[in-house]
Amino acid sequence: GLVFLPAIVFISAKDPMMPRTPTLGLCIAALLALYAFPAFGHTGGGALPDGLISGFLHPLTGLDHLVAMVAVGLWGARLGAPAIWVLPITFPLIMALGGLIGISGVELPLPEVVIALSAIVLGAAVSLRVRWPVTAAAALVAAFAIFHGYAHGRELPEAASPEGFAIGFVTATGLLHLAGILIGTLNRLPWGALVVRGLGLGIACLGVVFLFGALSIQG
Repeated sequence: GLVFLPAIVFISAKDPMMPRTPTLGLCIAALLALYAFPAFGHTGGGALPDGLISGFLHPLTGLDHLVAMVAVGLWGARLGAPAIWVLPITFPLIMALGGLIGISGVELPLPEVVIALSAIVLGAAVSLRVRWPVTAAAALVAAFAIFHGYAHGRELPEAASPEGFAIGFVTATGLLHLAGILIGTLNRLPWGALVVRGLGLGIACLGVVFLFGALSIQG
């Protein structure tokens, strides 16, 4: 979550809902690039670099994880300050705890079902413009984050460093949240609000597909 905190704080200070100019968006993108590139700066062998790269790519290659993380950013942008930074920081931090649970071998019930439900619930919250108190929204996000992190930790490659893997997937998650925030700021525009609500609906529908898939595996 700390990866994108400077950008979120700047957005919140200026306007809790939207960057005013494309220039600001480009500045934020450049800031993210500076943060993200070091993750790929060591491409040689070894557990730490391998874990870092594997962890970074893991949330980007699983559509169920990806859409839920974008939805967190969308909902945070919709709720405005302080949720715009509380939700995207809560999720990666709690997800890291879930990752430790997965690595430790502790079993959590029906993780794929809960991950699918996270896409449904968070997507619906964006589409329906649900406005919860920030504490309740953060608690919901944290509950889902445990299971997302657990799934990541359980799939840790054998040769990879757990520390590097955790850093990688938390970094990628932060960038996905920030992408959701930047898209969510379109709420200020008449057509943008429709786009954001449609995107939330699409995420919820994908969640239904994921849920059927998870239930079929359980069955």
